[in-house]
Amino acid sequence: MESPALAANPTLLIVVALALLDGADRVLMQRRPEGRAHGGLWEFPGGKVEPGEGPASALVREIAEELSITIDVADLAPLTFAANSEQEGTRPLVLLLYTCRCWEGVPVPEAGAELQWLNAEAISALSMPPLDVPLAAALQRHLKNRH
Repeated sequence: MESPALAANPTLLIVVALALLDGADRVLMQRRPEGRAHGGLWEFPGGKVEPGEGPASALVREIAEELSITIDVADLAPLTFAANSEQEGTRPLVLLLYTCRCWEGVPVPEAGAELQWLNAEAISALSMPPLDVPLAAALQRHLKNRH
């Protein structure tokens, strides 16, 4: 049976994230600005899918806003997802991770954020929001299997 809190707010929140990969299979990670939700933690850049948007087009928009670079929907490859546990009082959330190896421009962090290119193995040492942890593990397995 569904909890009263979820029944009152059943809307599933879909969030998209990007593992931007360079030629050496390093991934661009973003440290969230202090004072925001998950402030100071490292994450894959991305954001919420807005009403009427598909996940890939939302990711293109979010990456342009957050990193000031241009990516093409055709260059996105879905990799994995993570979902929060359906605990009473929490909004159901699904986080979709895509990879991309092609972009235009130079990534620039938004105000208060920090960017760092890291080898996939180094990502697991970062302090991350809970849903980014399984995404990082899946990315590490994916990159390991490529070689």
